[in-house]
Amino acid sequence: MSKIIKQKGNSIDFSTPIVMGILNLTSDSFYDGGNYLTEDSIIRQCIKIEKLGAKIIDIGACSSRPGSTPVSEEEEIKTLLPAIKIIRKHTQNILISIDTFRSNVAKKCVELGADMINDISAGENDLNMLDTIVALNVPYIMMHMKGNSLTMQNNPAYNDVIFEITDFFQKKINTLNKKGFNKIIIDPGFGFGKTIEHNYDILNNLVEFTKFKLPILVGASRKSMIYKLLEKTPKKALNGTSIINTIALLNGANILRVHDVEEALECVKITTFINKL
Repeated sequence: MSKIIKQKGNSIDFSTPIVMGILNLTSDSFYDGGNYLTEDSIIRQCIKIEKLGAKIIDIGACSSRPGSTPVSEEEEIKTLLPAIKIIRKHTQNILISIDTFRSNVAKKCVELGADMINDISAGENDLNMLDTIVALNVPYIMMHMKGNSLTMQNNPAYNDVIFEITDFFQKKINTLNKKGFNKIIIDPGFGFGKTIEHNYDILNNLVEFTKFKLPILVGASRKSMIYKLLEKTPKKALNGTSIINTIALLNGANILRVHDVEEALECVKITTFINKL
């Protein structure tokens, strides 16, 4: 695995890990909710994310934090489409990822110019998603989640968390491959239907996911697996996030999905240097 071909005929090169910057367009995200609700704030942040060196910007308009209730599809579309136009106008080369579990949202966003889809449910929440992705033929990030945003942290249990998640991915990959689709990125879903112990078990055994020979995305930025363990708040969890990102990179991660692009790129630079020794 080294490259995934994206929609416009170019490629995303994973021979060196890359960083995806988060742009939450919601008022209730757990860390930066409400920060990017105006056109000016979106412009400033997307320019900053690109200038710092992120290759992808991941925009979402439907919070998936534990306990949240999803906004309507109409509201999600109403928020995302203008944001895509703004980002396209004010950035040069950054790829746009759409954080959505709804197939119709994915379709409308890609038709407007988005490059990839980031689905927290891997097609479980919308049974039309996989066929839609195949038709759109854009890179697809599929994440493992147990339950939904309202239920996922209600005592999640596994007999073997690594086996169950890798088995989940194997089945999804097989389904997509049978449809002739292979532009797949996998995300084990830190914090989505997992206890703190589950999250660190996944992190410690992340190399198990490299067997699929697909890019692995890690999105642990400022999450509760960090700040609860450290007895801090999301705002005080940057150092912990850098530690987690470093371990993830050493264990096989190819994409870091983060709120803090500069610090994540430092993790990439150091671990890449170590791996070349």
